[in-house]
Amino acid sequence: MVLMDFKRVKESAADYQDNMVAFLRDLIRIPGESCHEKEVIARVRQEMEALGFDRVETDPMGNILGYMGSGSTLIAFDAHVDTVGIGELTNWSFDPYEGFEDETRVGGRGASDQLGGIVSAVYGARIMKDLNLLSDKYTVLVSGTVQEEDCDGLCWQYIINEDGIRPAFVVVTEPTDGNIYRGQRGRMEIRVEVKGISCHGSAPERGDNAIYKMADIIQEVRDLNVRLGYDEFLGAGTLAVSQSFYSSPSRCAVADMSAISIDRRLTAGETQQSALEEIRELPSVKKYDAQVTMYTYGSPSYTGLVYPTDCYFPTWVIPEDHPVTKAMVETYEEMYGTPQVGKWTFSTNGVSIMGRFGIPCIGFGPGREDQAHAPNEVTWKADLVKCAAVYAALPGIYGKPRKENI
Repeated sequence: MVLMDFKRVKESAADYQDNMVAFLRDLIRIPGESCHEKEVIARVRQEMEALGFDRVETDPMGNILGYMGSGSTLIAFDAHVDTVGIGELTNWSFDPYEGFEDETRVGGRGASDQLGGIVSAVYGARIMKDLNLLSDKYTVLVSGTVQEEDCDGLCWQYIINEDGIRPAFVVVTEPTDGNIYRGQRGRMEIRVEVKGISCHGSAPERGDNAIYKMADIIQEVRDLNVRLGYDEFLGAGTLAVSQSFYSSPSRCAVADMSAISIDRRLTAGETQQSALEEIRELPSVKKYDAQVTMYTYGSPSYTGLVYPTDCYFPTWVIPEDHPVTKAMVETYEEMYGTPQVGKWTFSTNGVSIMGRFGIPCIGFGPGREDQAHAPNEVTWKADLVKCAAVYAALPGIYGKPRKENI
C-alpha cells in the first residue's frame, strides 16, 4: 500500500468537481422513479466504463455493479439511483428534471436523495485508481441500486441472496448533512382492517358501520404512539396512520369495510412481532376483531423481475468502537477535521445489509437529509468533492495495521 497523501487525494477530488457536476446533472435530467430506472442505470454504466472501471455488470434485478481492483476483500459503496416523483409541480421554483446549477449548488429531483451519492462513489473509485490507493488486498464495489424508494433494502436482499455478493462492509452514501451516520430506526408497513355490514344510509341502524369502528381504533393507535420504546441513541419508536380505505356499495350506504395503513418506526429492542402485538392488544382492535397484518411488496423491477418481501425493515446500529466506524472517522479527520457522528431519521438500504444480514454499514454521503422528497431539492458541489475524497482514502485507512489487531 502506497503511503496515503491526503492532500493529493483532496486535490484530485477537487479536480474532478466539474466532471461530477456534469454527471449529476445528466442523472437528474433522466426521470427514474422506482421500477423505472433503466435509463438512469444506462447512464451510470456509461460513466463507469468511461472512467475505466475494471468490471461493470447489471444483475437480473437491474442493479448496476461496478468493480475497481482485484483483491480478495470486498468493500462496497452503495447508492440507490431511483427517486420519488416530483409531487405538486407548483411547489417547485425550477424544473425538477432540468434542474439548475449555481456557484455552489446543483438542484433537481434526486440531487441529494440520492444521485449525488452514486456520483461521489463512482469518482471516489476513479481516484483510487488514479493514485494507486488499492492494494492487492481489496476490491471496491460501487453499487447503483434500484427500487429503494419503494422498498428499501430489497435490492440488497437480491444482491446478497441471489448474486452471492457479501462485502466486508458497506458505505451507505445517502445524504448525511456532512456527518458520519452509524445507524437508523427500522420500520414496518402495517395494515389494520375491520369488517361491518352495509345497509341503506337512510336507516343506518340496520347496518354495522365499519368506519365508526375504525374511528375508535384510530384514537387508540394515536394514543399508543406516546407509549412506545425509547433508545438513547436512536430515540423513540413512532407510529402514524398514513392511509385510510373503505368499501361500501355506494355513497348512500353504510361502509362494510374500513382499513388503515400504519407507518411504524422501530427503535432498538422493538421487533416485528412486538410491533404487531401492541396493535393487536388494543381494546378496540380486540372488541371489533380487527385483522392486523404486515404488507408485502411485489412490484416488478424495470427488468420485469419480481422478488417479493415482507414490508419489515430492521433497525441497525454499528458501534462507535467498530473498526469500520473508526476507519471512517479517522479518514475524515485526516482531511477535514473532527466529524459529528450521528444517525439518520429516515430509512436506508442498511435495513437489509446490516439489519437483515449483519454486514457492517457506515453512512457518509453528499447532501442533506431535509432535502429528501422535498420540492426545490438541492445538493452542494463541495459535498460531492468531500465525499469522493473520503471514499477514495477509506480502504487504505481501513486496511492499515491497528494496535487492536496486533
